[in-house]
Amino acid sequence: MRINVAQLLKEAVGEVRHYKIAETDADMPLEGEAQLLRTDRGILVTGRLKTRVRETCSRCLEQFDCSLSLEMEEEVFPPRGATTGAVLPVPPEAVFTIDENHELDLGEAVRQYVLLTMPMKPICREDCAGLCPRCGANLNNGPCGCPQEGIDLRWGKLRELSLEE
Repeated sequence: MRINVAQLLKEAVGEVRHYKIAETDADMPLEGEAQLLRTDRGILVTGRLKTRVRETCSRCLEQFDCSLSLEMEEEVFPPRGATTGAVLPVPPEAVFTIDENHELDLGEAVRQYVLLTMPMKPICREDCAGLCPRCGANLNNGPCGCPQEGIDLRWGKLRELSLEE
């Protein structure tokens, strides 16, 4: 996902460019749009992207495709002036820069936004039954056949209360 921004860096502050993004990478396909806004120090990149990543369900341990929506906003800085070629100081808060050829590579920024957006405990579906704690069978495929344990007598009074209602 490389964008040549040499022309935009020569434009006045406030100039905007819009780009459609459609990457068909098998590992992480991306689609959406990005807006590049010329600032006084560099370029402000904002974008809305959708992607799909392969995840493992934290309940049943099955693989599934997880859809993610990303909203990114990053300011990127050029190492040299587009018109003068003079070396420019890169601000200390800069995370991403434009390379010497005035090309902006959004690949690393998108990767980091995907990592931040991924759920901590991905679940394949809301009603995922998970695994049997005894035999480890996937309960989404049906009951496992393990004997049901009796009710713990210590909870008997609570069970009586729930039956009265």
